[in-house]
Amino acid sequence: MYNLLISLFCSTAVMVAMMELAGQNPWVSGIASVVVFVGVYVMLMRSVMKKFGALMEEAQRDVQANRADRAVQVMKSAFKYAPWQLYVKQQINAQIGSILYLKRDFNEALPYLEKAFVRHWVAMAMLAITYMKKSKPQKMAETFDKATSAAKKEPLIWALYAFCLDKSGEHTKAISILEKGLKKNPGNEDLLKNLELLQAGSKMKMKVFGDMWYQFHLEKPGAIIKKQTKAMTGRRKMVRR
Repeated sequence: MYNLLISLFCSTAVMVAMMELAGQNPWVSGIASVVVFVGVYVMLMRSVMKKFGALMEEAQRDVQANRADRAVQVMKSAFKYAPWQLYVKQQINAQIGSILYLKRDFNEALPYLEKAFVRHWVAMAMLAITYMKKSKPQKMAETFDKATSAAKKEPLIWALYAFCLDKSGEHTKAISILEKGLKKNPGNEDLLKNLELLQAGSKMKMKVFGDMWYQFHLEKPGAIIKKQTKAMTGRRKMVRR
């Protein structure tokens, strides 16, 4: 917001100065003020986003190094840039909420996820899943609706929506959601396979989405470890032969 106010102040000052002091034509003064507004705004925006981006990268490195607590603190320090640029606060909330969710600190993550940027579909999906786990199906559906509207071309968000509906006993609605997802992502094999499974009365197979699926904690860690152990055992047997 500060970026807009400063840019507006500078453009107004230029317009007044040109009209009062230089006696310029109002049209010329108006055009000059617009140019100044855009120039100042872009300059300030780039400066703020560069500093904000540096903190985001630092936090990402901490997450990759399993320093989640430090990553959260780094992201919280970025709140100082929130008054300067629109949607920065929502992006910070999305990042903090996502990190806490990954840590399984679901209750602590919730207030951040609720204030997250709607276009951050991963954070929105985490919020919707949290609502499902808290037995709030209406809020879950409303959140997923916002997420799918903002990320129509992301197959996983449609699959997550359908998975949660099916898990909540809304089998027919889950099928309709996958059908909508396929309209937005024509020919997507992962959505198509899961739609066929639901139509056949079977459970969805989300492992086709890889590591992205596991971050939502909808499959118990024990089941994941069991699958990995089974795969490793299979490879050992093959080596012995």
